[in-house]
Amino acid sequence: MPLPPVLEPLPIDAYLAEIRAHVGARRAVVVTAAPGAGKTTRVPPALASDGPVLLLQPRRVAARSIAQRIASEQGWTVGREVGWHVRFDRRASRETRLLVATEGILTARLQQDPLLSDVRTVVLDEFHERSIHSDLGLALVRQAWIARDDLRVVVMSATLDASAVSTFLGGCPVVDVPGRLFPVAIEYRPLVDVETVIADEIAATEGSALAFLPGAREIGRAARRLTATFGARIPVFELHGGLEADQQDAALRPLGRSRIILATNIAETTLTVPDVRLVVDAGWQKVARYDADRGIDSLETERVSRDAADQRAGRAGRVAPGRAIRLWDAHVRLRPHRQPDIARVDLAGPALDILAWGADPRAFDWFEAPQRGTLDAALDLLARLGAIDPVGHLSPLGRQMQRLPLHPRLARILIEAGGAPEAARAVALLSERRQWRGSPVSTTCDIWSAMEADTLHVTERVARDVRATMARVSDTPLRTAIDEVGFRRAMLAGYPDRVARRRAAGSDRVLLVSGTGARFGKESGVFNHEFVVAVDINASESEASTDPVIRAATGIEKEWLTPTAVEIEHAFDPGSGTVRASRVQRYGAIAVSVTETTADPLASARLMAAALIERGPRPADRLLLTRLAVAGIEVTFADLVTEAAAFVRRIDDVHLADYLPAGAVHAVNREAPVDLVLPSGRRTKLVYSDDGRVVAAVKLQELFGLADTPRIGPRRVPVTFELLSPGGRPVQVTSDLRSFWNHGYNEVRRELRARYPRHPWPEDPWTAQPTHRTVKRS
Repeated sequence: MPLPPVLEPLPIDAYLAEIRAHVGARRAVVVTAAPGAGKTTRVPPALASDGPVLLLQPRRVAARSIAQRIASEQGWTVGREVGWHVRFDRRASRETRLLVATEGILTARLQQDPLLSDVRTVVLDEFHERSIHSDLGLALVRQAWIARDDLRVVVMSATLDASAVSTFLGGCPVVDVPGRLFPVAIEYRPLVDVETVIADEIAATEGSALAFLPGAREIGRAARRLTATFGARIPVFELHGGLEADQQDAALRPLGRSRIILATNIAETTLTVPDVRLVVDAGWQKVARYDADRGIDSLETERVSRDAADQRAGRAGRVAPGRAIRLWDAHVRLRPHRQPDIARVDLAGPALDILAWGADPRAFDWFEAPQRGTLDAALDLLARLGAIDPVGHLSPLGRQMQRLPLHPRLARILIEAGGAPEAARAVALLSERRQWRGSPVSTTCDIWSAMEADTLHVTERVARDVRATMARVSDTPLRTAIDEVGFRRAMLAGYPDRVARRRAAGSDRVLLVSGTGARFGKESGVFNHEFVVAVDINASESEASTDPVIRAATGIEKEWLTPTAVEIEHAFDPGSGTVRASRVQRYGAIAVSVTETTADPLASARLMAAALIERGPRPADRLLLTRLAVAGIEVTFADLVTEAAAFVRRIDDVHLADYLPAGAVHAVNREAPVDLVLPSGRRTKLVYSDDGRVVAAVKLQELFGLADTPRIGPRRVPVTFELLSPGGRPVQVTSDLRSFWNHGYNEVRRELRARYPRHPWPEDPWTAQPTHRTVKRS
């Protein structure tokens, strides 16, 4: 029997006995260990002698790498004593004592076996990353831990608020392990790019360089530039989640000479990147966020947190003293910790898992409860997908969806398509979050066209695994093919909340079912459909537009949509001056069909009144309202409009005088007459001004002898006379005739009698005969 290998001493070794003792006595322990302590590869094997261990990792590439590293340290064989299980990739056997798995695998196992009866110890590693699966995994494992008196739980992290986890696990012990980092010199070089720093520093670096960039696009660009600079002299490796397994493994495999690794935050923790002496940190990361109100994903580029920056720098001090060059100003303040997934991602998948497990997500004992609005949005999506019934219970369809290791949307697509190969390939494509390169020609479905052109190079292995999993959970044989129309229908089934309608023919602007506007990006070739499904939609990164951008879409037919509401809508039509009614079938905020119908009298009256008030009183209306005020009748414009709107159909047919209260017409005519009888015997029109005055324009000869100014209405408003010359020009304005005859008349007489000699200009206006005629000549 071969002897076990001699292990390199690590700081964690001195604490293994303590950890085992706590696990034996309390069945739970929290281990905080600084980078380089060796917790990931030493703690799980130390516990495996007591029974099967399930070691959970946040990322697939880490799970495979750790299994291989443990096998090497322990003298085990991958697939026998130690193995891995990640989505669509399993390498383990009945002899496996230590299984390294991604956190989603734990959730799936709990559905089949809520007590995890075939596992003795669950180890949740890198819990500080606070992925949604680790939060959910800890909460579900805790339930099994409470129910089983022999299940053990270990939570490990490099940086963690250990007290919160300890409290969640019944106040379990906390073991704090120091790391084994060599000194790392920190430098700051703002406004310099990664490629320039590496090109300047790699020659003076004994080992390899590890650079952190935000995403795959930035990594690809930097890799091309560095390869052009160094050629074959210094190999350049990319490391991110979008690569195939063999490409990821190549970046982690010891090479025996200097190299450059360009990585996302996938390399911050757990992964051992060999012989790194230089870390170059751009200081940014891609963070997925979900807007529950709009149902829109975004991938935002944000500053890293302080703990993440420290972990990145620590990669330079694992094997020897190193340097970390940060490409930002030393005075930039970073937030202390990263934000947990549960505060920023779509919760439809976790909610479905909890329902399948047998609990209500709203009442579930989360490690950290999500916001109620985010959880409500997740449950609403599950209802749209048909995963839960109207009372919130899991449906048979939902049970089948949950058994597929896919987001509920993608599971729904696959089921709708009967597991057809085309759908399996599309699901694989979408689950890997590939970048869309754009469609050069018009298409009905970007996903279908991408698969036909094979521009995305999706591996057939993932599609085969998807289809094989579907075969295991389906009660009926899988379909062998699906046509393009059926495929588009399946896409609608998976994205019922992403339906959009083009605002106008040929426009790139659409209205989403949520009521949010969006626009097509250059990546989409769906040009001609009025109704579409926005399969890939993200918040805009452009400062010029706030509308989300649709990068991949599927055209659908209006007839495929089942209206979610039917409403009778009324609107005032300014063109015809009438209220029109329409029967509107809506799919969310989108009007699917509109047909004219009979208007409801109450709604019509309300809109007609609003239109009349917006238009305001016409001249005849203003006169009437002024007369009413003078007459002391308390009727407002709004009162008359409300009365009139109930009886008329056209705005131009409204005459407010026709809708005065009973008796008001007689009272108005009596108290606020339209004309005034003059001393001359004639009648003159009374003008009721908006300022409350009552005005009469009269030739002054018609008022001879009239001493007391006439008064109108209960408030005795004096008539304001515009006294006219015989030629009709105003010569005086007065509301006090007595004063005019006594003081103003003589001056007017002197000025006008020579100009108008045929008209009477008596010296004594008090005794003169009022007249509208001229003086007779002999």
